[in-house]
Amino acid sequence: MPLLFGLGAGYGLYFLFALPAILLGFYAQIRVQGAFKKYSKVRNQIGLTGAEVARRILDSNGLNDIPVQQVNGNLSDHYDPSKRVLSLSQPVYGSNSVAAAGVAAHEAGHALQHKQGYALLNLRSAMVPTVQIGSWLGPIIFLVGFFVAGTFGTQLAWAGVILFSATALFAVVTLPVELDATRRAKAILANGGLVYLSDMEGVNKVLDAAALTYVAAAIQALSTILYYVFLLTGGRRR
Repeated sequence: MPLLFGLGAGYGLYFLFALPAILLGFYAQIRVQGAFKKYSKVRNQIGLTGAEVARRILDSNGLNDIPVQQVNGNLSDHYDPSKRVLSLSQPVYGSNSVAAAGVAAHEAGHALQHKQGYALLNLRSAMVPTVQIGSWLGPIIFLVGFFVAGTFGTQLAWAGVILFSATALFAVVTLPVELDATRRAKAILANGGLVYLSDMEGVNKVLDAAALTYVAAAIQALSTILYYVFLLTGGRRR
């Protein structure tokens, strides 16, 4: 979590940095929820379920050994490169909607990235352990260092910034990975006979809205880093 406690006037200062990203994040969530809800009610004209779309894409690309499984949750769809498993949420797995086809194709796009050794996907996967630590430990170290006087406190705070920066870098790396998977999904669906071209308007709206959430996440992570840096360089008072 960003530093939102113990800094007094830092509350307003933080929101000055983060408000644009927060608003964009809310807007992106509204868009993706709205598009998914709307096009979950529209049957794709071929009639394939999300699971069938994913299975056909994987099989046609020689990935017959990758299972497609159903998982709980809403929009919890993901591809796990370490386990080589494609997971689809309940509203996608068994649905033959336009939204389900788009989401399933997007996740299959990640599997194709993995097969082809897409460098940014590999980098993102390698960063996961560091990010899991840095996302919560970095702000704590920064907070402790910020309130410790002297050179040691400043160095400790900078260490927290550097550790949290892995989270920001992860968000930045994630953005082109997701955009590339979306590009692949659109091309496969449009050219592979898995949906009719008339269904692509809905597919595009669902996937474009989802992509916006990653843009917002990257901007928010970077704005948090800028906030920390400002406190240490221009806003710190002893």
